[in-house]
Amino acid sequence: MQETFMLQGSFWVLVPPIIAIGLALLTKEVYLSLLVGIFSGALFFTDFHFLRATETTFEVMGEKVSGNINIVIFLVFLGILVSLLSKSGASKTYGEWAAKSIRSKRGALLSTCGLGALIFVDDYFNCLTVGTVMRPVTDKYKITRAKLAYVIDATAAPICIIAPISSWAAAVGSSLPESSSIDGFNLFLHTIPFNLYALLTILMMLFLIVSKFDFGPMKRYETIHQKEIEEDCEANEKSAGGKGRVFDLLIPIGVLIVLCISAMLYTGGILEGNSITESFANCDSAKSLVLGSFFTLIITFLLYIPRKVITFKEFAEAIPEGFKAMVPAILILTLAWTLSGICNENYLDAGGYVSTLVSNSSIGIGILPAVFFLISLGLAFATGTSWGTFGILIPIAVAVFPGEISQMLVLTVAAILAGAVCGDHVSPISDTTILASTGADCNHIEHVSTQMPYALIVAACCFIGYIIAGLTGNGWLGLGIAAVLLMGTLLTIYWVSEKKQKN
Repeated sequence: MQETFMLQGSFWVLVPPIIAIGLALLTKEVYLSLLVGIFSGALFFTDFHFLRATETTFEVMGEKVSGNINIVIFLVFLGILVSLLSKSGASKTYGEWAAKSIRSKRGALLSTCGLGALIFVDDYFNCLTVGTVMRPVTDKYKITRAKLAYVIDATAAPICIIAPISSWAAAVGSSLPESSSIDGFNLFLHTIPFNLYALLTILMMLFLIVSKFDFGPMKRYETIHQKEIEEDCEANEKSAGGKGRVFDLLIPIGVLIVLCISAMLYTGGILEGNSITESFANCDSAKSLVLGSFFTLIITFLLYIPRKVITFKEFAEAIPEGFKAMVPAILILTLAWTLSGICNENYLDAGGYVSTLVSNSSIGIGILPAVFFLISLGLAFATGTSWGTFGILIPIAVAVFPGEISQMLVLTVAAILAGAVCGDHVSPISDTTILASTGADCNHIEHVSTQMPYALIVAACCFIGYIIAGLTGNGWLGLGIAAVLLMGTLLTIYWVSEKKQKN
């Protein structure tokens, strides 16, 4: 590995992710776009030596896949479980049963929100589980996959980042430098009311669902794909077989949730005397998801085979079918992880470049929360990782406001967390956005393009909210003004849209 390269410490280190994201949005071809971005980064790192760039590309890919292998295994196990639920006929039966108590499109979407809020311990787990459980119900009410993906995404990271017991809370706490005397978990708790993006995203999602309103690319997608989703639903109903009942879906999903949470406590040291909070903070969430999903498959086997819900042959067939269903998600994640690896501190060090820019700036303290929000958004968008963004920017914020937990430190860290989640939402190379698409069975770029205007409207209101909060030193005032701005914007768009329809 080289010590230095020609473009080190310059804006060019941000160009590879920009290339990948721009091409993906322009061409709608995410795989090739990511490959181009990855290889351009490798060329920059090797000073445009083609052979070494090729070697670097696959070295990084190997490192990132091996480091994230538990996520890949979890995806495969979950794909197998989804295939089993479909073969058993439990998904279809559950959809018919749920339709009796969920009697409208609005009810189906609100139920999806509710389930997303309940599964707050991990965003990966959230995206895939909510999609698996709610897809039969949303299909019943002809809800498009892009709308489902938006609701899943809006109740994944935004819920996890304001949940005290979650893998995200642990990531934030671990981002503080070891030399700091500040308690990371306590700081995280202080940021929850001022994480404007998370709170306003939930508010916007609820407004859109209750008002039955969409606009921009989402509205166009809804119009174009409505007939397509109806045809998909009819095909699924015809193909679904098996003797599965409602509890044949509820028991495996319930067991999956309980076992994954239990595994998080186990890997976090609950058996070694750690408290529940400490166990969640110290857990290996990826390994926990693998353990939970593996034992869920065993229990599903014992639930289905003795009762002849499906045959042993059908169970065996579900294994390769589930794997195949997850191949697109695994491939996109592999490429996204590789691009993130090329951008990390061992190669282009895009985060180090941003860190130097922030550290050397002479920006007034009052607007720091708003500035950190924008930088965090841009960094998460370019690298596709929220957690990496925390790790780069939170130590800088702590260095700017040393000592005890102050109001400005809380506002600045809250802005970093909010910007990271926002950048995560609008980035085509974000792993949680990829998994939201997978959970909803939606084309990935269509999910990104339909969600982006919604996320950017919330981001604009958050930016103004952080300016107000920073200048006044009052986070509650910033939250209130941002919320009023968001509702005013949405109501204006709603009234204009209604007026156009009448004319």
